Amino acid sequence: MLKTVIFDMDGVIVDTEPVHKYAYYKHFEELNIEVSDELYASFTGNSTRNVFQKVKDTFNLSHEVEDLILRKRFLFNDAFDTKEDLYLIEGVEDLIKSLHAHGMELILASSASKGTIQRVFNRFNLHQYFSHTVSGEDFPKSKPHPAIFLHAASLSQHPKANCIVIEDSTNGVEAANAAEIFCVGYRSTNSKLQDLSKANKIVNHFNEIDIEAFKRGF
Repeated sequence: MLKTVIFDMDGVIVDTEPVHKYAYYKHFEELNIEVSDELYASFTGNSTRNVFQKVKDTFNLSHEVEDLILRKRFLFNDAFDTKEDLYLIEGVEDLIKSLHAHGMELILASSASKGTIQRVFNRFNLHQYFSHTVSGEDFPKSKPHPAIFLHAASLSQHPKANCIVIEDSTNGVEAANAAEIFCVGYRSTNSKLQDLSKANKIVNHFNEIDIEAFKRGF
């Protein structure tokens, strides 16, 4: 029986991807490098640190990774704080409230930084529903490595067999698979280049999720 739902954040709970993309490409422009759509798509599910390590290696940059992270974070925070049209993904607030009302434990496992998670959770008042929030910046390897999901499952009050992951990226789905946790793939409008075929179940809208089916673990 399902008792714990582990949520990804970007593209699943809130659509911060356009803000991230703006900040990354603004920074790439400053660095005078051209990042293809395919290369950028491969970053999905990675921590900012691992993204810039890949960028540094790919373009032979002399910059320190830490400096690259700080500049991108500044650009993101500036855009995030001034962007009024930032909303939760359609249907996810109802799903979160319904799962919580049905006694499900909710845990966040996101590649986003702790600061970004805090900004999102404060803006949309989400702390009340989640027992734990886990940031990818605490792990040396990003998704598709399973570390973040294994840690999230270890924080659950229930065994891993009673957990489920909701993801919208190729790397996230593969991480859930590697962690041997049932995965629901959410086909986000911003995940066009993402392969969700390895998810145990795929939904196009959160209203397709039946809470009773969740409780049974599908």
